[in-house]
Amino acid sequence: MPTTIKRVKNLLVGRPLPSERLEHERLSKKTALAVLSSDAISSVAYATDQILFVLGGAVGMAAINYVVPISGIIVGLLVLVALSYRQTIFAYPNGGGSYTVARDNLGVGAGLVAAAALLTDYILTVAVSISSGVAAITSAYPELLGHTVLLCVASIALLMVVNLRGVRESGAAFSLPTYVFIAIMIALIVTGVSREWTGHEMATISAPLKVDPSSSRHDSFPVGFALAFLMLRAFAEGCVAMTGTEAISNGISAFKQPAQRNAATTLGWMAAILAAFFIGTSYLARHYGVMPTTNETVLSQLGRHVFGTNAAYYLLQYSTFALLVLAANTAFADFPRLSGILANDRFMPRQFSARGDRLAFSNGIIVLALIAMVLVTVFKGNTNALVPLYAIGVFVCFTLSQSGMVVHWIRSRAAGWRWRMALNGLGALATAAVALVQVMTKFTAGGWIVCVIIPLIIAMLVKIHRHYVQFAEDIRFSGQSSILPLHHTVVVPVNGITKATAAALVYATTISDEVVALYVEVDKRDTAALEGAWDEWDIGVPLVVLPSPYRSVLRPLAEYVENLRMISPGELVTVVVPEVVPRRWWEHFLHNKTALYIRTAFLFKANVVVTSVPYLLGHSYRLRDQARPLAEARRRPPPAKTA
Repeated sequence: MPTTIKRVKNLLVGRPLPSERLEHERLSKKTALAVLSSDAISSVAYATDQILFVLGGAVGMAAINYVVPISGIIVGLLVLVALSYRQTIFAYPNGGGSYTVARDNLGVGAGLVAAAALLTDYILTVAVSISSGVAAITSAYPELLGHTVLLCVASIALLMVVNLRGVRESGAAFSLPTYVFIAIMIALIVTGVSREWTGHEMATISAPLKVDPSSSRHDSFPVGFALAFLMLRAFAEGCVAMTGTEAISNGISAFKQPAQRNAATTLGWMAAILAAFFIGTSYLARHYGVMPTTNETVLSQLGRHVFGTNAAYYLLQYSTFALLVLAANTAFADFPRLSGILANDRFMPRQFSARGDRLAFSNGIIVLALIAMVLVTVFKGNTNALVPLYAIGVFVCFTLSQSGMVVHWIRSRAAGWRWRMALNGLGALATAAVALVQVMTKFTAGGWIVCVIIPLIIAMLVKIHRHYVQFAEDIRFSGQSSILPLHHTVVVPVNGITKATAAALVYATTISDEVVALYVEVDKRDTAALEGAWDEWDIGVPLVVLPSPYRSVLRPLAEYVENLRMISPGELVTVVVPEVVPRRWWEHFLHNKTALYIRTAFLFKANVVVTSVPYLLGHSYRLRDQARPLAEARRRPPPAKTA
C-alpha cells in the first residue's frame, strides 16, 4: 500500500491492533449502554410521533386521548420481552441472538428466517435512526430541509469511520451524547410533569390544550372495526419503540467479565430508561396537546413548551440528533457480528468473518453503510416513509427467539425450567400477536416490501450455503491417489526486447525447460525488426510470431494456448506476463493493463496458470549479461547422474 494512502488510513481508522488486544476491546456496562442501547433509547424521539401520525389523520386532535393508553400497552410488552431476553442472556453466554437460539432449537430454517429478519432490521435501523436524527436538526433549522439527504449520507459515513476504529473507541465516542440525552430527557419530563401537577406553566406558552373526545365525534369518526383497526395500526407503529431490545443479548461477547451478569444489568437499565422516557413523552404530548407535523417533531414542540426557545431547547435538539445518529451504531455493532456468525456457518461470504486492522468486522460495517446510504437516498431521508418498513422483522425475531427458548427449557430441564418456559412462552405468544398485527396493518403502507425482501434474503443465504457445500466437495482430496507429473510449457508474451521481458524470461526458464516467447504481429515492419534483434540476442528461447489481422492481442494468444492443450490433453501451460510497475500511482493510468486482461482471459481455462513478473521502475536489477550465460546453460548437457 502506498505510504500516503497508509497514512490517511491510519489517521481515519487508527493503527492496526494485534489479535491479543481483542480482550482489551471489551466494554464496561456504562459504555455498553451507550453502544448497544442507543437504538432502543433513541426510539422515544419518533415512537410517539408515529402513534399520533396514524391517529391524527383519522380523529384529529382527539388522537392525544389515546396516545398514553397505547404507549402503556407497549411499555408492558417491553417489560415482558426484556425479562424474556434476560433469561436468554444466561442460557447463551456466547451471545443468544435470534439466529443462534432459533437455529439450535427450532432448526436451520427457523434460524435463517430470524437471520434474514435481523439483517433487514439492522439496515432499516440505520436508515430510520439517521433520517430521524436529521429531522431533529431540520426541526430547529427549517432552512436545512433541502439538504436532508446529504446530511443523512454524511452522518452514515461518519458512523462507518468511527466504527472502523474499533468497538472500544466507538463506545468512548458515543458515551457522552447518550448520557447528555438521558440527562436532558429527565429534565424535560420531570419539569413538564411537575409543572402540570403544581399548575405553574410558563407564562410565555399558551395553556395546555384540553380536548374533549366527545367534541370530536362526528359522522366521519371511525367506529367498530374501523376504530379497532386504527388502534391496532397506531399500536403497530408505536412498537418501533422496542427496536434494539435484542441488541444486548446479541452482544454478550462484547462485555467485560463477568459478561453475562454485566449484560443482564445493562438490559435492565435500558428497559427502565426506555419505558420511562416513552411513557413520559406520550404523557406530556397529551398534556400539551402536541401533534407532530412534517416540519417539527413531538420532542421539539415539547422542548419549546417546557424549556422555551433557549439553550436547554437547543441542547435537547442537538442531543436528540446526536443520539439518533449514534443509535444506528447498534446496527453497526450487531450487523457485522451476525454476518460473521453466518459466514462461519457458510451462509454468507467468508469475507464477513474476517476482522480488520482494528479488530472490527470491517467488511460488514462497510456493506451496511453503503446499503443504508442507498436506502436514505431512495426514500429522501423521510422517516415517515421508512418507518412502515420498520419493526416487522423485529417482532418476527422476538417470536422465533422466545419460541426457541421454550424448546431450550423443555430439553435442558434446568432448575426452574417450568416458570422460565412459561415466561418465554408468554413472550412468544405476545410478540407473535404483535408481528401479525404489524403485517396486517402495515402491509399496504409499505410493509409488503419487507415481506418480499425477507424471503429473498433467505433464498440468497441458502444459495450461498449450497455453493460452499458444493465447493468443499469439489476441492476435497483424499490424499490417497498419486499426483501425476504433467508436461509443462511456459509461454511468455513479449512486445519487444526490454528489461521487463528479460526478467520474465529469466523466471520462465527456472520453472520449465520448454519456454516459448510469443509475439503478436500487428505491423509486419515491427516484426522483421524484432526477429532480427531476437536472433542477435541468441538466448536459446524460440520466438513464435502470431499474426493478428484484426489487431487483437488476446485472441491469438488464447488460440495458441488452447492448441497446446488440445494436442496434449495433460499439458500444463503457464503464461508468464512481463509487467512494468511505474514509480508513481498516477502513472498507472498511462499504461495498458495487458497483464490484467490476460489473467482474465484464462481465468476459466483448466490447466492454464497465469503469473506476472513485475519489473519495478527505479529499482536496480542484475539483468545485464544474464541472457548469454542463460543461453549457454540451456545448450549445456545436463550433469551425469551419480550412483
